[in-house]
Amino acid sequence: MRIPGPVANWGAADDETARPEPCDRLLPDADVVLHRAVDVAAPVPLVFRWLCQLRAAPYSYDTIDNFGRRSPQELTPGLDDLQPGIPFMTFFTLSSFAPDDHVTLWVDGMPGPVAVTYAARPGPRGARIYVRMLWRAPGMPFGRRAAGLFLSAGDLVMMRRQLLNLRDLAERDAARA
Repeated sequence: MRIPGPVANWGAADDETARPEPCDRLLPDADVVLHRAVDVAAPVPLVFRWLCQLRAAPYSYDTIDNFGRRSPQELTPGLDDLQPGIPFMTFFTLSSFAPDDHVTLWVDGMPGPVAVTYAARPGPRGARIYVRMLWRAPGMPFGRRAAGLFLSAGDLVMMRRQLLNLRDLAERDAARA
C-alpha cells in the first residue's frame, strides 16, 4: 500500500529511498515503507555511536516510549559492542549491522512484523541519519490502509523527535571535540 507524501517520507532524498537497505531482505512483502532522514553536523562514526545508544532508550518522547525515564544524554560505554540478537529499544532485536554504517532491527509484533534500518552516512553537513521502516499489517477490523496511515502518522511524530534528539546530541558532542 502506498502511504502519501510527508507521512511516508520526512527528509529523505530520492537516491536514499531508491537505495537497497538491509531491512528490505527481512520484510520484502511489506505493506508500508517509511523513510526518515536528517542532516547532522558531526562525523559519521560519532553519529553511528549515537545510533548504538538506541540499545538503551528510544530517544523520542520519553514520557510515552521510555516509561517516563529520560534517555541517556551521554554516550554509554559498551553500547557499540554489537552482535546480532541483542535487544534495542526494548522491543526490537538487532538483526545485522555494519560499523559506522547501519544497524538493522527486527520485531515480530506491534501488530505485524517490523524491520528497520538506521544508517549513518556521509552528508552535506558531515553526516546524515537515514531510516527505512517496513511494516506488514495484519488483517485489521478497520482495514489495512487505515492501519497503515495511522501507524505512519504516529511514526512520523515519534521518529522525527527521535532523529532530532540524536542529531542534537551528536552535534553537541562534535562541538565539544
